[in-house]
Amino acid sequence: MFVHCCHCTECQRQTGGAFAVNALIEADRIAVRQGAIREVMLPTESGGGLATQQCGECGAVLWMYYPGAGRGVAFLRAGTLDEPAACPPDIHIFTRSKQAWVRLPDGVLAVEGYYPMRETWPEDRFARLLAAKKAAGS
Repeated sequence: MFVHCCHCTECQRQTGGAFAVNALIEADRIAVRQGAIREVMLPTESGGGLATQQCGECGAVLWMYYPGAGRGVAFLRAGTLDEPAACPPDIHIFTRSKQAWVRLPDGVLAVEGYYPMRETWPEDRFARLLAAKKAAGS
């Protein structure tokens, strides 16, 4: 639906990198083809925490559920996809804590913290978000 490149300090810590790229998608569109998934709770800058869904074998975070989005919307780590280049960021968030050496491309949508989704997302994608949240009772 929409792809975040998050530069918050928790994403930096959790990934061991300068940011995390999360593709927001309807949770019911994710299918685990093999292996077990385990859930581990991790902290967030907002303090709300997030439920990570990790590979039961190697521990890689595959997707997360944030409290504000509920279980109907998954924040899928784009780097775990077969073709991560197919998910370029729509927005860079929490740029107030991005690493000084990270240079954002000219004209890219970027905000210092979070942002109003309704005002930022294309209407059709926002409708999908609402439908996913409703379907999951969020």
